[in-house]
Amino acid sequence: MDRRALLAGAAALLAAPPAAGAQQTQQVPRVGILSEGDSGPDPTRGWFEGGLREYGYVPGTNVMLERRFAEGRLERLPDLAAELVRLGVDVIVAPSERGAIAAKQATLVTPIVMVVGINPVGQGLVQNLARPGGNVTGFTADPGPEIIAKRLQLLLEIVPSTRTLALLTEPLPGAGARLRPVEEAARTSDVSLVVFNVRHSGDLASAFAGMNKARAGAILVSGASVLYLSRREIGELALKHKLPAMYPLRVYTEVGGLVSYGVDILDLFRRGGGYVGRILKGAKAADLPVEQPTKFELVINLRTAKALGVTIPPSLLLQADQVIE
Repeated sequence: MDRRALLAGAAALLAAPPAAGAQQTQQVPRVGILSEGDSGPDPTRGWFEGGLREYGYVPGTNVMLERRFAEGRLERLPDLAAELVRLGVDVIVAPSERGAIAAKQATLVTPIVMVVGINPVGQGLVQNLARPGGNVTGFTADPGPEIIAKRLQLLLEIVPSTRTLALLTEPLPGAGARLRPVEEAARTSDVSLVVFNVRHSGDLASAFAGMNKARAGAILVSGASVLYLSRREIGELALKHKLPAMYPLRVYTEVGGLVSYGVDILDLFRRGGGYVGRILKGAKAADLPVEQPTKFELVINLRTAKALGVTIPPSLLLQADQVIE
């Protein structure tokens, strides 16, 4: 082969488009986020993106986020999950187990990271926490008997005269098993427990009317999806009916709830972003354990305490991770 032919061949190689495999590695990965809420301000967003950055992924630069919002209409989750699958996202993020269930119904292949899940084994999302075995992994926010007992103890320190306690919750799968620790904590504290199930926000007014009829002295609020999305309305109704309430997450107290004790949800979203980063780097959801929370926080809203006419014991104020004044 003469010199001119050799140079022509080299030029052709340089001009040729990259191979299919090279093109694939240069594609920016896409992460689908299946939200139950709306597109309004979200304090968890920055923490999730911070977790991604810990693994070198900067949204809008080397990873794209495809957000879909159910706007409180949980029946939309399956369609939104199917849409994300059709888009070919590399990972689906589901803030709760309801989103994870919808996503798993849409795909058994695309990895799914659940951020704040309840009872993922009982709901069939994973085989077990240590080795999920399928395409779902993430984090569980199951409070456990000791956390439920702690919530009840803290609430009774604020309203020690309470003899009847209202539990505001949702009729989720496995509700009986989840209710037993609350019933046991109530028995141990010698208070009666009256359960009010809420299927959608329209049930809240009648639930509070029922609490008044039952002469409930305080409320224990669960952390389920409908209640989370209705947290501002619940706080307003609790204030209207002069009912001190204990909530599972700080986001309730930030919008007017009295007191919350539960997992640090912002930390879970940061860790959720880290799990997505690990999957994008090659980890398999089936091999990543579903991790339990490691950080808990007590938040007290003194403005609401004043409006309710209750006094927060100084000992609780000293224990609080944050006091809203």
